[in-house]
Amino acid sequence: MSDNSELKEMVKEKYGAIAKQSKEENQSSCCGTGCGCSTPDFSIMAEEYKDLPGYVPDADLALGCGLPTEFAKIAPGNTVVDLGSGAGNDCFVARSIVGESGRVVGIDMTGEMIAKARANAAKLGFSNVEFRSGDIEQIPIEADTADVVVSNCVMNLVPDKKKAFGETFRIMKPGGHFSISDIVLQGSIPPALQKQAELYAGCVAGATQRDEYLAIIEAAGFTNITVQKERKIEIPNETLAALLSIEQLREFKKSRIGIFSITVYAEKPAVNN
Repeated sequence: MSDNSELKEMVKEKYGAIAKQSKEENQSSCCGTGCGCSTPDFSIMAEEYKDLPGYVPDADLALGCGLPTEFAKIAPGNTVVDLGSGAGNDCFVARSIVGESGRVVGIDMTGEMIAKARANAAKLGFSNVEFRSGDIEQIPIEADTADVVVSNCVMNLVPDKKKAFGETFRIMKPGGHFSISDIVLQGSIPPALQKQAELYAGCVAGATQRDEYLAIIEAAGFTNITVQKERKIEIPNETLAALLSIEQLREFKKSRIGIFSITVYAEKPAVNN
């Protein structure tokens, strides 16, 4: 396994290339770009945004695994921070809710994504949506700033999730909350499938076990932790058949083992003890 800096550089390179593609190109190349896959997977992780208020097609690169803004209990006037904001998709949905009196800040470490998001915001004439270059393990935002934090399929890419959730806690106002969609694992994935799963579940190599993921959130100090939505990522049968033996495939289908998209809600206590 590469060290943290090498992993981050890999993610930057990968998502920098994705930023230059359209949503359709990303959907037809399994996990965006550079996967070496021969059979299109049509982005089996992504969920459809087009019916949400504030949806901006140019900002939707089909890179998410949930709809965190739909579950985030955002209110008019809120300050919302989106971790791993990409081309601005969730930021613009959040902006439609917070209104002119609110504020939205997107954080992304990929320069190409920041440029694309800023261009989208400029075309829309939004003055209360800002995009900052930064690392989720060291978020460039002052403490006690956000009423709401959202993130969509990004924490699984972060090498040090304890630090990332600690930073999320720091930037959130007491009494604030988050809604984060992410990829987690349940059970022991067959080695052959684990090795190739990145093609079908977007860098799943960085994902942790579901229980461990929730424990990290609790250890960071969050309370009222709730799984708002859970969905198993259904890997195509032809893919499974190519990677697993008949017996392995039979056992995998019967088990609760797999790759899951979950949307998690949690709160920062109103009074810090």
